[in-house]
Amino acid sequence: MDIVCLGELLIDMFPAEVGRRLVEVSAFHPKPGGAPANVAVAAARLGAKSAFIGKVGDDAFGHFLMDTLAHEQVDTAGMRLDPAARTTMAFIALPDPNHAEFVFYRNPGADTCLRPDELDHELLQQAAVLHFGSVSLSVEPSRSATLAAVRLARAAGALISFDVNYRPSLWPNPAEALEVILDVLPQVHLLKVNEVELELLSGSKNLDSGSQALLERGPELGVVTLGPNGSFFRSAQGSGSVPGFTVPTVDAIGCGDAFVAGLLTQLLALPLAGRGPGRGSWRDQLNPNHLRQIVRYANAVGALTATKQGVIPALPTTAEVRQFLVQNS
Repeated sequence: MDIVCLGELLIDMFPAEVGRRLVEVSAFHPKPGGAPANVAVAAARLGAKSAFIGKVGDDAFGHFLMDTLAHEQVDTAGMRLDPAARTTMAFIALPDPNHAEFVFYRNPGADTCLRPDELDHELLQQAAVLHFGSVSLSVEPSRSATLAAVRLARAAGALISFDVNYRPSLWPNPAEALEVILDVLPQVHLLKVNEVELELLSGSKNLDSGSQALLERGPELGVVTLGPNGSFFRSAQGSGSVPGFTVPTVDAIGCGDAFVAGLLTQLLALPLAGRGPGRGSWRDQLNPNHLRQIVRYANAVGALTATKQGVIPALPTTAEVRQFLVQNS
């Protein structure tokens, strides 16, 4: 298995209008979502063999979400149905296309109820990559399940990828979030943050010093996404900024997830992702020359996702990314 994603799979309630705050939206439209699940689907569309580990309610929304992943060629053997908890929902507003407001309905949501004993050990031990975010770390028992999965996959030689994806309303307080997130960094190879998360974790807004501080905590590659301004990368071999692409933005939700999928498929050098005859070591890709190409590809995947509403319906295929890069060469 190329990429295994673990965490939340939920219903995103997208607003009928852009330009209104949450309490001003006239209606909401349900769409499949959840950051790690988005990455799994995006990776599959980019040519990877992907799987998802997580929990949904044994309800209409939960079955819809499982069917959606299966339809997208994502392996769902690691998914579990919870008869006692409802599928989590997230209500979204877009005051403008590049900024979102979220309210999560999970008290508890089924995604938080995944237990360590429910993990698919075989799937985790076969993964070339395990990707997760901080949402599943915010409460128990999903926190313990996530940390157990990281230990299993890392011991089996997987690349451990972590998108902080900080949602303040899901944590008891910022101090607990900071403690839990920093504690996991020594187990992580790839760390993805946005500008707000960079400052939260490093105490600095400066891309150079902030990213260096994060790499000193354990990761081998750090990437900071900068919205329409592109992204910044740092490894032990160097750092650099990669400009973004100008596109007609409908909404930017899920662009970071699409970016991560583009990054991971390129790091694995999957043949369908257009990087040579087969998989090499991801560590071979960490020099600045390779990383600029890889991050540019990931920027393109994220940019294309911004051109349509919703996340999964907007995720591009390999052919669409290639065409976009040719057009923007």
